Amino acid sequence: MDLKTIFNVIKDSIPPIHKEGHYFVTIFAVGTILLWAIWSPLGFVGLVATVWCAYFFRDPARVTPEGDSLVISPADGLIQKIEKVAPPAELGLSDEKVTRISIFLNIFDVHINRCPISGEVTVLNYHPGKFLSANLDKASVENERQSVVIKTPDGQEIVCVQIAGLIAKRIVCYLEDKQKVTAGERYGLIRFGSRADIYLPKGVNAQVIAGQRAIGGETILADLKSKAANRKGEIR
Repeated sequence: MDLKTIFNVIKDSIPPIHKEGHYFVTIFAVGTILLWAIWSPLGFVGLVATVWCAYFFRDPARVTPEGDSLVISPADGLIQKIEKVAPPAELGLSDEKVTRISIFLNIFDVHINRCPISGEVTVLNYHPGKFLSANLDKASVENERQSVVIKTPDGQEIVCVQIAGLIAKRIVCYLEDKQKVTAGERYGLIRFGSRADIYLPKGVNAQVIAGQRAIGGETILADLKSKAANRKGEIR
């Protein structure tokens, strides 16, 4: 294997950094140089932190399954809980209980958020709140969050909520009201550790299992046309 081939393999193995991360990576890198000038062991610590920062803001390409009725995971992370609850009250939707899939993102997960389904953005709502650990049940209600409602061409509504976590201090959402979106399309991110909640339409059940890991833009969470019950599984 020649050097060019090796270089291309390495290049293809390193995902690009999202534009939101350029500023932070630069700050970390400058800090590393200053620390190294003061004392080399500190510089090494700064180097590790800079590499982690670049890793945190990585933005890998994803292969999104095609299908108008498929609900795709908006985020990488652990499917922490699947339960029946009402959508956030501030959205003005029905208070009937529907299936909610909660995905917890740790600081090593990809934090780019992707649209769960194709359709039109009908509601955008920012709700200020606390910064409790995102793996707590009450984080869905008490934490800072950005909610998005996407209506499919056949009139079904999917709610996707970006929830800030213990050390997340900013939710980024690029969507606009009435915007047409495509499943798997990037629409924002959360810094630095968070949670994503998906509320399915009434009568639609999850086709993933609590404890399973989801891949944003790839994992199928549900099928709007399926009448199947919630999927079950076990650790093996």
